[in-house]
Amino acid sequence: MILTNSTFIHVGQIHIDIAPKAISTVLGSCVSVCLYDTTLGIGGMNHYLLPFWNGNGLQTPKFGNIAIPKLIETMIAKGAHPNRMKAKIFGGAMMNTTDVSNTMMIGEKNIMVARKILQEYSIEIVAEDIGGQNGRKIQFDLKQGKILLKYASYQNIT
Repeated sequence: MILTNSTFIHVGQIHIDIAPKAISTVLGSCVSVCLYDTTLGIGGMNHYLLPFWNGNGLQTPKFGNIAIPKLIETMIAKGAHPNRMKAKIFGGAMMNTTDVSNTMMIGEKNIMVARKILQEYSIEIVAEDIGGQNGRKIQFDLKQGKILLKYASYQNIT
């Protein structure tokens, strides 16, 4: 069941809310980390495009190594506690299957940075739907602490 009281976030955005609200986004190779404080019903989601900020330009949440700590810090500022936070990770698809090189794909790197940073903060990953070749639309239901997921298949048009 799709919830109507949902806030949609775009690339480079972070949103924190309290039940009974919901947060949603659409992902390809991008990744969203969803955090939930199981006691307070506070949840948050980010949506990042690239794994690492390279030091040039602004430190924006479109980079995983900026977006994930900022999500955690914002959750803490709203009253959540890291010991009560649970994480769910979504996205990181390989969207361009015709151009596969020997180097790791962006989606894989995005997934790796999420896992690494959550481990550094000792936040347990309780669910994930990552990788593959399909995009995803997700909606984070903060009342239940659950994710509603729908796959999107893309076709190459020549």
